[in-house]
Amino acid sequence: LPLPYSPHFCPQTNPAGPMAGENQTHVTEFMLLGFSHGQPFLFVLFLAIYLATLLGNSAILTLVFLDPHLHSPMYFFLSHLSCLDICYSSVTVPKILANALRPQATISYPGCLAQMFFLMGCAGAECSLLAVMAYDRYAAICQPLRYTHAMSWGMCMAAAAGCWLWGMMDSAVHTFLASRLSFCRAARLQHLFCDVPPLLRAACSNTRPSEVALHAASVFVGLSPFLLVIVSYLRILATVLRMPVATSRHKAFSTCSAHLLVVTLYFVTANLNYNRPSSGYSPAADTLVSALYCIITPMLNPLIYSLRNQEVRGALRKAVWGQGTLGLPGS
Repeated sequence: LPLPYSPHFCPQTNPAGPMAGENQTHVTEFMLLGFSHGQPFLFVLFLAIYLATLLGNSAILTLVFLDPHLHSPMYFFLSHLSCLDICYSSVTVPKILANALRPQATISYPGCLAQMFFLMGCAGAECSLLAVMAYDRYAAICQPLRYTHAMSWGMCMAAAAGCWLWGMMDSAVHTFLASRLSFCRAARLQHLFCDVPPLLRAACSNTRPSEVALHAASVFVGLSPFLLVIVSYLRILATVLRMPVATSRHKAFSTCSAHLLVVTLYFVTANLNYNRPSSGYSPAADTLVSALYCIITPMLNPLIYSLRNQEVRGALRKAVWGQGTLGLPGS
């Protein structure tokens, strides 16, 4: 479908995009080429994933709020992770569902920037939060005598607020730089939703500032938290291996290995999404990687982090079957 535009000369060249001298477009909407045509199967698939994400994460939020046994730093951070995952999915999946059955998938220019802002904000906040959660488990297992002081409620609230703020600040930088890009011809994004890499590939103006910002963010927002997670879990593993009781050792190792698996999946796919080599770019692979880290992982987090946990299962049984009384916070 043709896009409304006002052509004028495009003076700069993006090495990965159109050549200089082409007509530049004042974009009012983008075509999303991740959809070739209306796809009912895709609609059903993403709807099922979205409902599972909402159900699992909403259950965690409700249980943590209602059950006083879950009022601890670990579950405090889990509730923030669940909130992030709901936001994460809600930023992209509803628009994907709306486009899945349309002859041509589109998104408005302001809507694209807004989607990108909240998507990257949630991504940055989740990277930081996963690092904080790994440190929380390290403090609980490796330094139990100092745990109460190290993870006081004041520290927990400050850490959670810092994660959200850090993500939004990082996202604001990327969104501002993306808003300065110009687009030649009809703006087409080889993706299911708006994100920085497909926008850079579609731009005809200088994308160097955005590329530098992405590489810097991959170090400070992505790689640094991931290294903290790895170090925390290596120390946890060393402590677990020294446990004298085999059952305790097996339980701790099983829980930590599941956590580390989903964290590694998230960080690796996110890094691939924002640092893919241009020579080996594949639209299908890019869409798959993006779906893994921002659509599939939010669905898996409740299963890996919480619903496998005995305390959470006990709280869920009490909520469903009425076994015992769930108190309100502070009761």
